[in-house]
Amino acid sequence: MSENKKGETIVTNQTLASFDKEGHRGCRGIMPENTIPAMLHALDLGVTTLEMDIVFTKDRKAILSHEPFFNHEITTKPDGSYIDEKDEKDYNIYQMTYEEVKKYDVGMKPHPRFPQQQKMKAIKPLLADVFAAVKQDMITRRRPFPYYNIETKTTAATDDIFHPKPGEFVELLMQVIKENQMEDYVIIQSFDIRTLKYLHEFYPAIKTSLLIDENENIGEKIASLGFMPSFLSPHYSLLTKTVVDGLHAHKQKIIPWTVNDKATIDHLKKMGVDGIITDYPNLFNE
Repeated sequence: MSENKKGETIVTNQTLASFDKEGHRGCRGIMPENTIPAMLHALDLGVTTLEMDIVFTKDRKAILSHEPFFNHEITTKPDGSYIDEKDEKDYNIYQMTYEEVKKYDVGMKPHPRFPQQQKMKAIKPLLADVFAAVKQDMITRRRPFPYYNIETKTTAATDDIFHPKPGEFVELLMQVIKENQMEDYVIIQSFDIRTLKYLHEFYPAIKTSLLIDENENIGEKIASLGFMPSFLSPHYSLLTKTVVDGLHAHKQKIIPWTVNDKATIDHLKKMGVDGIITDYPNLFNE
């Protein structure tokens, strides 16, 4: 244990767990995704890493959101009505201030694909507020801090439309991380190799994770990145025992996504993966 500058007792844990239990968007299957309640409940369920997504507002605030717009599946507008799917990209968060963003609810609309999800009033939170809420919760419980697996939501096609270019995106994100002294507790993940390359060049001490989609080739994606990241995070369907053993031979840690049934979790663990990302972290305890 140690004390921070405010004299608060902090339980430190800067070594990733031997098997990393990651709550996807907190615990999307159980609580509204990418919200503070979802993150705190995931910790109740024993996750070692909180997985989340970051976008930026017009006033360059880092907030948790999977899309850089208000998704029709989860959003209630300030007037109480819902957003149509055909219009959702018109609600561009990068063109809204955070004061505007806070007026939209993302916890009350029943989710069509996650019927177990508890409904509650919730907003898209600032990353800084998530850090603060989790820190206070861990200090109160005298438990080690979790890791934060933070995805940068960028694509070349939408630079300066839905998000800053990779360099600005990373700098803005790192500013929040450094202000909250979280450098040792974050992993930055992305499908977009541009943000990972920028981190590798300018912030080589920050852990990185390469996300690999189900229609991509693992070897080709690593080659395009040009360096070995701290973690590989492929879609679970890409993995076999041979693939896992081959990657482990190159000292690669493997954290597949997004695995939502107990049988597949058990199968992947037998393969020897180093962790799993799931919408239902309660499955780790069954």
